[in-house]
Amino acid sequence: MKVVIVGAGLGGLGTALRLQGMGHDVTVLEQAPKPGGRAYQIKDAGFTWDTGPSLLTMPWVLEETFAAGGLDLHRELDIIDLEPYYRIHWADEDRHLDFVTDREAMKGELAKFSSHDALAFDGFMDALKPIYEEGILAAGRRSFDSPLALAAFLPKLVKLGAALPLHTFVSRHFENHRVREAMGFHSLFIGGDPFRVPAIYGALVYLQFLDGVQYARGGTYSVVEAMAKHLDIRCNTRVDRIEHRGGRVRGVVTSAGEVVPADVVVWNADAIRLDDALAVRKQLRTRRATMSALLLYLGTDRQFPKLLHHTLLVGHGYKRFIKDVTSRRRLPETYSTYVHAPSRTDASMAPAGGDSIAVLLPVPNLKSGDTWDAAQTDEIAEAVMADLEQTFGLEGLSASTIVEHRMTPADFRDRLGAVDGNAFAIEPTLHQSAAFRVPNRHPKVRGVYAVGGGSHPGAGVPGVLFGAEVTSNLIAQDYPRPQGSRGGATPPLEVAS
Repeated sequence: MKVVIVGAGLGGLGTALRLQGMGHDVTVLEQAPKPGGRAYQIKDAGFTWDTGPSLLTMPWVLEETFAAGGLDLHRELDIIDLEPYYRIHWADEDRHLDFVTDREAMKGELAKFSSHDALAFDGFMDALKPIYEEGILAAGRRSFDSPLALAAFLPKLVKLGAALPLHTFVSRHFENHRVREAMGFHSLFIGGDPFRVPAIYGALVYLQFLDGVQYARGGTYSVVEAMAKHLDIRCNTRVDRIEHRGGRVRGVVTSAGEVVPADVVVWNADAIRLDDALAVRKQLRTRRATMSALLLYLGTDRQFPKLLHHTLLVGHGYKRFIKDVTSRRRLPETYSTYVHAPSRTDASMAPAGGDSIAVLLPVPNLKSGDTWDAAQTDEIAEAVMADLEQTFGLEGLSASTIVEHRMTPADFRDRLGAVDGNAFAIEPTLHQSAAFRVPNRHPKVRGVYAVGGGSHPGAGVPGVLFGAEVTSNLIAQDYPRPQGSRGGATPPLEVAS
């Protein structure tokens, strides 16, 4: 069977490995010069930056994905456990909080802020355990074909408290506002407002303490390269539309006018654009895209010891900041940023004595009306740099920066085709989860499937790789291999030009 995958993001690559492992003929079409999608890479003057995901969790999901393609993850990559996972600094606090592996040591970190909350940690983790098992492991690895499937699952979520807003759930366990912020921010890694997303995303805390936080030597892009080298990927090939006739997919048409026949098409581009590519009627309910981000990729001629491999810098008015960039859709007045400094762990990411630093500032997507032209981008980037120096003590950051690259919401739109310049696909609210995300199997056109951050189960490296498993299993169900045939191929279909 001939499979065409549109987009070489991690979800598309994971699906390609799985389907190729089943014996199918798989080709991946990617519009960029290199595979990766959001998980891209920049190299300049001896510095290397991951432009997308930089934090790996649930390493066994990567192991299973590679194994499904006949590969051994640990022969392909050097996976390193991080300790601590990350550090949180607050603008008006002398204290910081480290997330560490050992439970007792973690309680000691919490005790800096509240002895009550240190004692509450075990109960919090106990409450998250069934949410992780039911909401992440069970629900995340099965398809939700209809709202009825979600309706059957919701009572279990409600019973576990997983349908509550995440911040509300966290606040039932912890008293100190800093601890509440620390235990609830994780949904931001997948574009979710912790004051509005369901508490099922609290499981992101649990899984980190269960399996740790990892780093792939060479950066997350080394994961992309390890997957891609075993696949047939055609880069610089943009797909404009998916051809179908009589309710069945026929192939895809590229921007160059080339017709690529296919029995199955898997969409790994922005999920919100799938119905446009099919030229079918969209759902009446419009799916809401996540916030966007301003990313600064800095190469410095000195190191900044205050930064760990992963550091969160939380500015004044955290709740107001979150509301501004998610629901109010306006540029924030104060800044909270995530900073990635991988040269703490991997010296190859920066020249000797220097730092490779990526700064991520959540900002509204392009629904805000901001243009992100050169003047606006310069103004905000300079303000962020000044805030890092003055509020968080990274003195001399601007003066020591010898190389800089940027990515704005306009770049997410123009380079990645992200609707409204979103950074994390579809917002992971309760009303946009499971059956309410873009379905893994298209309901109208046979042979069309979706994978990636906008489809079930959602964004993040484990999320899109779970999605690759779900989508591949649906394809295997819909197109079973004939007995005795490794490939299970069906005759190729003619494609109307």
